[in-house]
Amino acid sequence: LVNASSVNKSCIFGPHNSRGYARDTTNASIEVKTDEDVVRFSIGNQSHDRVSLKKEKKIANKSDVSRKAKLNELRFYRLKAKKKMNSPNPEVRIRYKLEKAKRKEEWLIEKLRKYEVTKASPETYDPEILTEEERFYLKRTGEKKKHYVPVGRRGVFGGVVLNMHLHWKRHETVKVVCKPCKPGQVHQYAEELARLSKGIVIDIKPNSIIILYRGKNYVQPDIMSPLDTLSKAKALEKYRYEQSLEHTGEFIEKLENELEEYHRHIARYRKEENPRQKI
Repeated sequence: LVNASSVNKSCIFGPHNSRGYARDTTNASIEVKTDEDVVRFSIGNQSHDRVSLKKEKKIANKSDVSRKAKLNELRFYRLKAKKKMNSPNPEVRIRYKLEKAKRKEEWLIEKLRKYEVTKASPETYDPEILTEEERFYLKRTGEKKKHYVPVGRRGVFGGVVLNMHLHWKRHETVKVVCKPCKPGQVHQYAEELARLSKGIVIDIKPNSIIILYRGKNYVQPDIMSPLDTLSKAKALEKYRYEQSLEHTGEFIEKLENELEEYHRHIARYRKEENPRQKI
C-alpha cells in the first residue's frame, strides 16, 4: 500500500535495469501523481500515441479516397470523350474536335508567351550614308562570296548574329541565306538582323538572300551575341510551338468549314422534306 500523505511529489520510474527483467515489461516510463489523497499511475504517453496513430490512419484513408476519386473522375471524362467521338451524330463529333483544338490553341499561345523576349532600347548611332556606287560595289562583292550565314527554321537567334560578327572580322559584307523562308519573311529577318547587328542592309534577293554591310567605322562588340535574343535550344522549341499553333489553326478552320457544310446540308434536307409533306 502507498500512503498518499507520505508522497508529496510525482515520481517517475524508468525501466528496470536488473538482469531479472520481466517478460511483460515495456520501455515506457511509469509516472505516479498524487492529487490531494488520490494516487494515480500513468504509463508513458500511450493515449497520445494512440491518437496520433488514429490521425495518421484517417489521413491515409483520405488520401486513398482522393486518389480513387481522381481516378474515377478521369475514367468518367474518358468515357464521355469516347462517347462523343463515337457518336452517330456528326455535329457532336465535329464540335468535340473543335473544342479540343481550341483548348490546344490556347495552351500553345500560353507556351509561346514564355519565349517572348523584351527588346532592348535602341542605342543612338549615326547611320552611314552610302552612295549608289558604293552600294553597287558592296552588292557585287557580297554576291560573289561563297561563305554565308544560314538562317534556318529557328529563325534569328543569338548564334546568327554571333556568326555575322565573326564574318565581319575579315570581310566587309556578309551573305545571309534564309531557308526555309515564308513569303515576306525575308524582309522581317533583314530588319531584325540590322537592328541586332547594327549593320546596313545592302540588298535582298528574291531567292531569300540578304547582303549586309558592317559599316565604315565598324568595331567588334564585346558581347557579339545580343542579350535580347533566344538561345539555339529555345529558338528550336519556339519554332516547334509556332508550327504546332499554325497546324492547329488550320485544323480549326477546317472543322469550322465542315460544321457549316453540315448545317447547310441539314437545311437543304429539311427544305426538300417540307414540300413532300404538303403534297
